[in-house]
Amino acid sequence: MNTDEYIKLAEVEDRMWYFPAMHWYVQRAFRRAGVAADAHVLDAGCGTGGLSLRLRAAQPGWKMEAIDFSPLAVELAQRRVPGVHFQEASVTALPFPDASFDAVACVDVISQVDDDRGALAELFRVLKPGGHFVTNVPAYMWLWSYHDVSCQTKRRYVRPQLQGLMEAAGFTHVAATHWNALTLPLLMVKRKILRTPEDTSDVKPYPAALEAMFNGLMGIEHAWVRAGGRWSWGSSIFASARKPSA
Repeated sequence: MNTDEYIKLAEVEDRMWYFPAMHWYVQRAFRRAGVAADAHVLDAGCGTGGLSLRLRAAQPGWKMEAIDFSPLAVELAQRRVPGVHFQEASVTALPFPDASFDAVACVDVISQVDDDRGALAELFRVLKPGGHFVTNVPAYMWLWSYHDVSCQTKRRYVRPQLQGLMEAAGFTHVAATHWNALTLPLLMVKRKILRTPEDTSDVKPYPAALEAMFNGLMGIEHAWVRAGGRWSWGSSIFASARKPSA
């Protein structure tokens, strides 16, 4: 991402509706996978530390490590999140031995690297046999906009494509769902019709009424998933998988 985007991210990610909604999927997937209370967990592509902060608060017994390609992101994350070891590194060349982690999260990252296959291979390599992996990516190339340019997104995905890439990397039990389904019409209008030359990314503070509306829509989406449903459309795709046991 651009430097300005990291600064914006550090300012808003603890309260902007998108991030707790996405982190909910991560926490739910790890909980359902039975990740142990003393697990070794990696946040791969941690940005300014929002997910690490939320996971650390929910699971203080986890030994957490996190990496990001940006020195600025690592510096900001270190200031914000105690008890997590942060370091500068790329998801395409992780500085860890094989089979180091019980669980790995890599959210909104593989879409920003040139070699997404290589990144998934590295994430698979550092995961222990039987370990759990989660990822999140933006959906639909037809939704490409100023937001992707500002965030330096390389590509947006469709669900079968993401599932195929994960399976090709060696992951099994791949399960994926779209989300940001109820917000998709609003997103389409903003990015395709109401865009302006001054637009950078949609990561920014919103008025309280809008935040409340988005949080309400996310609550409905989460309720559907808790009831066993999946979303067949939406501007994001969340996927979970396992590394086969040895």
